[in-house]
Amino acid sequence: MSASRRPRRGRVTAIAAAVATVVLTAGLTTGCDAVDKALDCVQTADTIADSVTDLQQAVENAANDPSQADASLDSIEKNLRTIGDKTDDADVNKAVDNLTEAVDNVRTAIQDGDRTPDVSPVTDAAGELTKVCTS
Repeated sequence: MSASRRPRRGRVTAIAAAVATVVLTAGLTTGCDAVDKALDCVQTADTIADSVTDLQQAVENAANDPSQADASLDSIEKNLRTIGDKTDDADVNKAVDNLTEAVDNVRTAIQDGDRTPDVSPVTDAAGELTKVCTS
């Protein structure tokens, strides 16, 4: 009887080891996906920060070339779509929505003839997005 128990224990041990391997592999894969998403968020947020700097400079130079501000706004919106498509994090999505709204407000102000719109809400929202992506 003890001989029959040993093969059974061996089988149970092998099954337990296989299950543990699958669970650990799944956990590591999920962890890597989360890290990849976070890195994508940080990289895109950094790109948006650069675009916000470009927007500030474009607004300052709007009298010389009003199309620069529009190009900066387009760049920010493109990068926001990239983040929005890659995340399902509620805080990131809220920050993206806030920044999108701020960008829309600046675009509307420019279209309404404001040559020096207030871009501080865009700057603040971009800072919040960066904070959310790095926390």
